[in-house]
Amino acid sequence: MHNRPVLILFFTLVVVMLGFGIVIPILPFYVVRFGGGGSALGGLMAIYGVMQFLFAPLWGSISDRHGRKPILMLGVLGNAIAQLLYGLSTHLWMLFAARALAGILSSATLPTAMAYIGDSTEQSERGGKMGMIGAAMGLGMVVGPGLGGWIAHLSLSAPFFLASGLSLVALVLVFVLLPESHPSGPVQLARPKRSRLGALASALRSPIGLLFLISFLISFGLTNFEGIFGLYAQLRYDFTPAQVGTVLTFIGLIAAATQVGLVGPTTRRWGEVVVMRAALLGSAIGFILMLLAQNLVQLLVTSGLFVLSNALLNPAVAALISKRTPEEQGFTMGVANSFLSLGRIAGPLWAGLVFDIRMFLPYLTGAVIMMIGFLLSLSIAAESRQSASLPAQPA
Repeated sequence: MHNRPVLILFFTLVVVMLGFGIVIPILPFYVVRFGGGGSALGGLMAIYGVMQFLFAPLWGSISDRHGRKPILMLGVLGNAIAQLLYGLSTHLWMLFAARALAGILSSATLPTAMAYIGDSTEQSERGGKMGMIGAAMGLGMVVGPGLGGWIAHLSLSAPFFLASGLSLVALVLVFVLLPESHPSGPVQLARPKRSRLGALASALRSPIGLLFLISFLISFGLTNFEGIFGLYAQLRYDFTPAQVGTVLTFIGLIAAATQVGLVGPTTRRWGEVVVMRAALLGSAIGFILMLLAQNLVQLLVTSGLFVLSNALLNPAVAALISKRTPEEQGFTMGVANSFLSLGRIAGPLWAGLVFDIRMFLPYLTGAVIMMIGFLLSLSIAAESRQSASLPAQPA
């Protein structure tokens, strides 16, 4: 079956992101149970993104040398172990260990899955397939928090055990049904050694450096919205947790539907560059419109516009990066994921900082960030459409 590998990757990423989403409503209760407070919770949220930032390029480059399938399996297995450790934790340090392990090992899944798509699809179809990957992540993030909150009524640790079991199912499917996609098999790539930050700085100076920068801005802008939304909705609209959940579920479904149904047709019709530019502009406008919303219905409409635009962005940018990288797809996608992770670290930190100054500032600055991305994207259309390799990879 031609689409079987994509379906297996879809299920695998749904499971991984389900585990990530399940943590969100439960982790604060665990922190309180073990005597922690806000700083402990903030550290737990940050450590996952930090580990992803550090390790995603490593896993991507290892998949270039040793194949996609074993690295994908390692990531899924790591997610299963981390979820199990969450459920078995009895001290705060155990939560930190589980959270760090989840960031280190599960970060292997996304860049490897993207590299798999780059290996196995034609360029004309790549945008749509990347959209499927994005939809899988969105679906997991939509289902995860609700499922975690519901199952936690049975036991606070039950959602983690469920996520661990689903990860083992995904592991078996990958092992049995997913063929290896790497065209040349295991190879040893000789590259000069350099630091991780040095490699990322070199990536920014490469011919596709603007795409990496835009990846960071996309992630920064989205997490700038997500990181503060619950508190913003509570203080401005006096929303209950159920109403906040309604908005988050709604926008998650919009994101998933967009990435499944719109990314492929729009990128085939207008190309990734045009879609990226339109989506960046739409995201900037969406940030402003959300500030004008006066009630739940208006907030659903305006946040839906923002998320619809944002959902088109990452698949389009990922497809462009893949198309302009003729070799070492795993390493390149790992670098791209590092910039996404860096945005996921910086976005919520910035949003919280400026929210304490004035509640509207996260969305105003989010609009500015997306507009900067739009202006940067104007120069990408003038670049050569020939593929461009990245500079030296770190050891």
